[in-house]
Order: sequence, then structure tokens, then C-alpha cells
Amino acid sequence: MSGRDLSIAETPDQLTAAWLTRALRSSGDPQRRRREPRGAQPDQHRTDVRLDASRDLYGVTAAPPTLVAKFPAADPTSRATAVSLRNYENEVRFYQELAPTLEIRTPAVYYADIELETAGFILLLEDMAPARQGDQLQGCDPEAAQLAIDELGKLHAPRWNDHSLTELEWLVKNPEESRQNMSMLLPLLWAGYLERYGDVINDDVRGAGTALFERLDDYLAPRPGPQAVVHGDYRLDNLLFGPPGSATPLAVVDWQTVSYGSPMNDVAYFLGAGLQIEDRREHEAGLVRRYHDRLVERGITDYDWDDCWIDYRRGTWSGLVMAVAASMLVERTERGDEMFLAMATRHARHALDLDAVGALG
Repeated sequence: MSGRDLSIAETPDQLTAAWLTRALRSSGDPQRRRREPRGAQPDQHRTDVRLDASRDLYGVTAAPPTLVAKFPAADPTSRATAVSLRNYENEVRFYQELAPTLEIRTPAVYYADIELETAGFILLLEDMAPARQGDQLQGCDPEAAQLAIDELGKLHAPRWNDHSLTELEWLVKNPEESRQNMSMLLPLLWAGYLERYGDVINDDVRGAGTALFERLDDYLAPRPGPQAVVHGDYRLDNLLFGPPGSATPLAVVDWQTVSYGSPMNDVAYFLGAGLQIEDRREHEAGLVRRYHDRLVERGITDYDWDDCWIDYRRGTWSGLVMAVAASMLVERTERGDEMFLAMATRHARHALDLDAVGALG
């Protein structure tokens, strides 16, 4: 999927016809030529461009008509954050080393390469159009949540407690060093968050955040429980929903935060903000039970329901931590503020509803 004799095209302007042809030849795909970008879905940690590819030029009717190219973020702050957290390396390595071993539906990768010293990278991915991107601000209905929960079972079960994954340094990194870094960084981010958003956050966010940061050491401490490949940012903006009757009802993108950790963090993170608060209260027990059933169907029989629910309660904090940290570490935008504030409000209420402080002990 990559060729070390080929330089990395890390901006759209560098994605020339000659480069694209060489990249796709190296991965065994038919030749295509570059046309003008047809559209883009930008993210604060990356730049995405959809490309028209030529099927007719070489008469290869089986070739996909379009591709999506992913590049590093153009914004210096967002790129520096992604580099420090090794987000680009995570995503490239995920597609190269982990995606083929999992059941979860992701875009096919045609080419992937990264230069670790500079964090320049390029991904050429399957275009999932006409799939529709979820909307984190709007939320989703329970039927869409069921699709998302079922897909999480396909992510977590195949490598459940597979401790051979600890040999992948890019995935696991240094747990103790990571805890120490987070114990120093997160309080600073929380203080900055209160200074920036203190006039607009509600009492739930302030109260839940204060409770969490007073017990941050307990939250960051190692905890016994199952480990699996986790997405780390499993929210609606990173889910692509196919049209009714589609052979691919859901595909999952943006693997920059993938890690080996508690699978219930993904479940709680999604349900905590993916559903509006009243919908979440009504449906979450059934949805978490559905997730547990999907694990059992895939042979995970040593994880009982009570432990699953406790881990789910504790996992509610992951969403609040992400909302605080991401809002302070990426380029600030109007939609970003709106999204992160909505996430913080829903995740804080989620943690309070389930007495997540009580799950830290």
C-alpha cells in the first residue's frame, strides 16, 4: 500500500497525475489521472479532498470512479497537536496493520504512507458516497444508534484481550508515560477551558468537570477489565450512513485516536453525545445490553453484564475529557465551539445521571 521510493504528497497541490499514477500502480490498482477536486469534508486535524478518477481513460470499468485523499491539517495549531499526539501515525498504521484483522466496516485503503520525522502523510481511501455523514450537533435516532452499536461489536470483539497488540508501540505507546503526561496536561486544559467558556457552560459541565478533576488520579489509574482496539473518537461526525437498502449501512472513518484500551469508553462516548439527553435516558440501557449481546454472539463469554455496566458508567468521563481537551488543542472555529459545547453538556449530564464519580473507586 505504500512505496518508499515515492515522495509523500502531503498537500492537494502535490497530488499530481504522475504521483497518483505511481502510487496506485505500486498498490496494484489501475492507473487513474487526477482531475479537479469535486468536494471536500474538512476536519480540524486533517484535510480531505475527493478526487474524480478516470475509468474511461484506460477502459477499466471495475476501477472506482472517485477516491478520497487525506492530508495533514493546513492549520499549524491543529497539525502541531496531531503531531504531538501521533495522530497521523495512528491512522496510517491502523489502515496498514489493524483494519484487515477487524470486522468493522471502514473505507478500503488504496495507498498509505507517512514520514515519521515530519508527520507528512497521505491516505488514498475508498469514497463512501452516497453515504451521509452523521451530525454530532443534531444527534441521531435510536435506529441509527443501533447501527453504530452493532458496528462497535465488530470493532472490539475480533481482538478482545489480544495482548499481542501491546507489541505495537504506536498503538499502546508507554502507558505510564501517557498517564503522567495526562495528569499534568489535563488540569491545565480544564483551567483554560473554564477561562474561555466559563460564561457559557452550564452547571452540569462545571459540576461534573470539577468532580472529575478532583479525582483525576483515580480516573487515570490502571483499572482491571477487558482491553480491545478502540476508536477513541466514535461519534456521529465520524460515521457514514448508507442510504436505505445500501449494502454498506454504516462505515467508520477518522482513526487518528485509535488505541488499545477499555471498549466501554467507545460505547459511552457514542451514546453520551450521539443521542439527545432524553433519548439517551430512554434507550441507553437497551442499547448497552444490545452491545453486550453482540459480544456474546461473537464468543466473548467472560464479560458479565454487571462489569459491563460499571465500565460503561466509568466510560462516560471519556466524552467530557475529549470535549475539554479537543476544544483547547485544535484550531478554534464557530462550529467547533458549538459542537464541543454541545458535547460537553451532554457528556456532563450523562456522567451525573449515572453517578460516574461512584464508578471511579
